[in-house]
Amino acid sequence: MAFDRLLNVARKEFSDHITSRRFIIILALFLVISAVSIHDGIENYNNSLESYNEQLQHMADANIEGPYSGWMPEKPSIMYVFMSMMSYMSALGGILALAIGFDLVSKEKESRSLKTLLSHPIYRDEIINGKVLGGVGALGFAMGLALALAVAMLLIFSIVPTLDEFAAILIFGAASLGFLLAYFAIALTMSTVASESGNALIYTLVIFAIVTSLLPMFGMMAADAFAGDPPEAPNTEITRSYTSEGGYTVTSSRSVVVSSSGSNQPEIDPAWREYEEEMRAYVEKRQLISDVSNILSPQMNYYRVAMAVTNPQISMMLSSYMYGTATQEDPGGLADALGRVWMNIAALIVFPAVFFAATYVKFMRMDIR
Repeated sequence: MAFDRLLNVARKEFSDHITSRRFIIILALFLVISAVSIHDGIENYNNSLESYNEQLQHMADANIEGPYSGWMPEKPSIMYVFMSMMSYMSALGGILALAIGFDLVSKEKESRSLKTLLSHPIYRDEIINGKVLGGVGALGFAMGLALALAVAMLLIFSIVPTLDEFAAILIFGAASLGFLLAYFAIALTMSTVASESGNALIYTLVIFAIVTSLLPMFGMMAADAFAGDPPEAPNTEITRSYTSEGGYTVTSSRSVVVSSSGSNQPEIDPAWREYEEEMRAYVEKRQLISDVSNILSPQMNYYRVAMAVTNPQISMMLSSYMYGTATQEDPGGLADALGRVWMNIAALIVFPAVFFAATYVKFMRMDIR
């Protein structure tokens, strides 16, 4: 494989993409909706910042003392602005990626231009790899324009990101690009498999619906089926008995027993302890089944990664709820937030890589006559 020939193919594919009417129309719609979502996000951010300043002023005027004297309201982050952009990205961005890739190979098979192209001193691997690089470049171009538009709107509204926030914006853009590449890889694979562009589009839309909607739904159904019914809580009645030492024992439906010896240390009822262990095992089993199906859905992976970047607090609460762990007060920095979703990040990388590999193998073995 010659690198110069590969770049020539990639350059041609990239030029064809960004000059095609279909790409320009979808890109324009994509940028308009992104601008609207960013504007709404900026308005919500300004409202949250105003509420934050009012709370600070109220605390300063009230001179709060006691256990709440050290409490401080959470300052809103400008990454909240990108939360609304995330929802539009998962919908319209996927359509843009599908539109780029569904006829990349099939249209050349229909027009028989692929056979003519291979008659020149160029190899199959250079063609398919060039098509992949050209499509990736076009999607990166679209994503770069969307991020540039978002940053420009922030500066217009006098919101200047810090270095950490700018790094978070870049990571959000990288996660969004990985999401777009997942659907572009699906479309390119179906374009290579199908003999006609119409069939390729149908196959692509079917897989798009499966990985977007049916897989998460199937995961929930499978979790209900294989995990079974949740364990039942111990049916304990509230009783109280006094002792000769002046202490007392309380047993309630929460199964907390206060020692009668005067000790302040509570003792957990064994029945309730067993129930908590069974419930924890049940939640872990159910979540494992759900995670297996969700990890195959680019939509779910992108949602988890983007949420970790744009709102680490909500992401941490969501992870604690799903896995039954205690919620920490401090969500940590950007690295901590990404560490909680490392499996989803890996899935966004592996998913398109698998489809690109399948496309490469199919194209190299394809009979072109």
